[in-house]
Amino acid sequence: MSELFHAVDALVASRSPLPPPAERRRLRQAHALTLDEVATALDVRRATVGTWESGKTEPRPPEREAYARLLAQLAKLYPAPQSTGAPQEETAAPVTAAAPAEQAQSAAVTRPAPMVSVPTASVGRTPDAAATAGAEEFASTAPAAVRAPAAVSRPRAERTSQGSRRPGVQKAAPAHTPAPGGAYAHGPLLVLDADTDRQVTGYGIGGLILDVPAKSLPALVEWTLAEAQLGAERLHGSGKDADALLVLTEAACERYGLPAALSEAERLAGRLPEGHKVIKQLERADWQLTKRGFGPWARIYRPAQGGRRQCVQLCIPSWNALDDRAWGHAAQLEPAELARVLGVYAARVMTPVGSTAVTGLHLMTALNPPTRASEPDENGKRHAEHRPGSLGTEPVDPAPCEATDGHPVLAHLPRFHVRGPDEKLFEEAYDWARDLSDDECTRRYLVGLDVNLAFGAAANGAVVGLATPPVHVTSPVFDAALPGSWLVDLSHVDLSRVKVGKQWRELDDDLLPSPFTPSGERPTGPAWYATPTVAYAVELGYDVAPVEAWVRSESGRFLDGWYKRLRDAYVATMADLGVAEKLSPADFLTAMDSYKQRDAELGIVVDAVKMTVKGGIGKLREKARGGGWKPGHAWPALARPTWRPDIRAAVISRARINMHRKMLNLAAATGQYPVAVLSDCAVYAADGPSLLDVLPYDSDGKTVPGSFRLGVSPGMVKHEGTQSVLWGADVLERLHADGHVANLARYIKTGEVTAKDTGE
Repeated sequence: MSELFHAVDALVASRSPLPPPAERRRLRQAHALTLDEVATALDVRRATVGTWESGKTEPRPPEREAYARLLAQLAKLYPAPQSTGAPQEETAAPVTAAAPAEQAQSAAVTRPAPMVSVPTASVGRTPDAAATAGAEEFASTAPAAVRAPAAVSRPRAERTSQGSRRPGVQKAAPAHTPAPGGAYAHGPLLVLDADTDRQVTGYGIGGLILDVPAKSLPALVEWTLAEAQLGAERLHGSGKDADALLVLTEAACERYGLPAALSEAERLAGRLPEGHKVIKQLERADWQLTKRGFGPWARIYRPAQGGRRQCVQLCIPSWNALDDRAWGHAAQLEPAELARVLGVYAARVMTPVGSTAVTGLHLMTALNPPTRASEPDENGKRHAEHRPGSLGTEPVDPAPCEATDGHPVLAHLPRFHVRGPDEKLFEEAYDWARDLSDDECTRRYLVGLDVNLAFGAAANGAVVGLATPPVHVTSPVFDAALPGSWLVDLSHVDLSRVKVGKQWRELDDDLLPSPFTPSGERPTGPAWYATPTVAYAVELGYDVAPVEAWVRSESGRFLDGWYKRLRDAYVATMADLGVAEKLSPADFLTAMDSYKQRDAELGIVVDAVKMTVKGGIGKLREKARGGGWKPGHAWPALARPTWRPDIRAAVISRARINMHRKMLNLAAATGQYPVAVLSDCAVYAADGPSLLDVLPYDSDGKTVPGSFRLGVSPGMVKHEGTQSVLWGADVLERLHADGHVANLARYIKTGEVTAKDTGE
């Protein structure tokens, strides 16, 4: 009889009920179990458990009964969330990468989380569905960064041995982050790490974890292109898809024969020597490197065949690929955390292709490509042709006044000639300060405000020259709609009497910087200015009579799409950190209090976006670098159509003018004047420590028209810092005594004056 009972038990066990595959993953991850741990307990391979969780196979006796018992016990500990229930395979419909973010957000409310398919031929682990499910749940309820994930994965573990890591906490992706899909099912990038057994693991977005079978760097490139399904769709129909990005940890570098850190000579050269063994491996496999060689950001490629790109980009944080000025402590993050940071940036900005400055520059052409496909010719073939509104494919020489010192267009000048303002366009951000007035000394506080994405806001709507060279004109009539550079005398513009709106107003010009020079000093004669600066003189009510000009008749708003992309990235990430648009002034200041502490990783993304804006504009006038360059000769940056100092000058001019206009309107309405201005930061004396003690808001939430407004949107302002007036007086006295420039806006954030500033 006992044999019959055993037979019955075996029959029942062969049909032991199991939850749906997605629920199996949720339960395992809720208890912080790895695939390895479950596989060891059930005496099966890790890949086998992975196929059970993906629904590709079902367990058989005797493992099925044990697996069902494990899941039943976990289900008692971690019941399915009441709001959504356990995901059901039969009704799950994936949200593709091409779907708009709004559709992805809506899908989180109406259907379970999408499942990412994992090719079993090359992958041994399945996606972290809990993180993906959490991302969609939070997208429909609150900023993801403010709430905890639905299912918490294993906490970050200590290194088990040198070069070995375990997955960190898989946080939910921020709201509105599109799910990977389509041709690039695994997203834009992987962070690769290796354990002591030399097994390489790839960490992707949404908690994705892949086994990487490649044993050498050439094999890794082949695997990435053939099997990894990495990349990102183009940002413009005439553009190109983004190449796959592989981020190598120190352990991964060592696994593939690369140094964990560059030597001093390699660091100075910015690359490995040509004879390095890994470079030779690539050459033997017919892979090539770009001219910048094998450095922190290396591009490995083969010439395109049949219009198909074959290119993989490497990022090596331990070689200082992620500069801490832009990426903070990102290089020290665990692989899964770093994948989240770079993945959010890639989804909202673009897949990084170098520093944030380089990426910002590439984003301009990714959104506004220089060419497009022509109409079919008589043979039915299409050809690349110039896209109207772009910068084209060929570089354009600047006007002599726009060129940086040493540029080939200035080769005729004497070697040590110093160009003055009547020879050189000098549009830069503010660095201006003054002493405190007697009235300001009676106030208690100095309060700093900072303009959000000031250069981005200035780029929005900027009309700039496009693909044609500038034309020289003598005695021109000024035209504010014509981009270019103008030689004009603005010394007659008197800030003590200016037009504010349609009314003439009397102001204290000693307490305001001049809008026409970065130093804030009033110009003394003719100087070169970008169009926005001259237009502002006209706006203030004064006539202008240019002597000559370099103008560009082919013009357009080249940077509008660039601004919108970065604006949306900034605003969306700030919303995930709990700082939304359209908050009341008081609520905004409260939300901004320690906002980065709510999610340090998203705080990194915010800073990276800001540096992408600033660096991208700066790259438009990249100067010569390296000891081999000689004045009068070209340097590599000049070969780019995006080497456009005139566009940079126009944006910086608009940013400085925007700042001055707001300070002017505030002074005209309230009698408050800035004490110091540094780029996008202004400092005011006030009776209280808050920005609300500087900016007059009424009960309806309205402030001075045309002046500073509190808020998260680009062009609006946030609190930069507050110090006491006594602190300010002390700093001014110390720096003046040492003969140094005393700009309180430089120190208002922390109050700290470094030895570098004092010369001590």
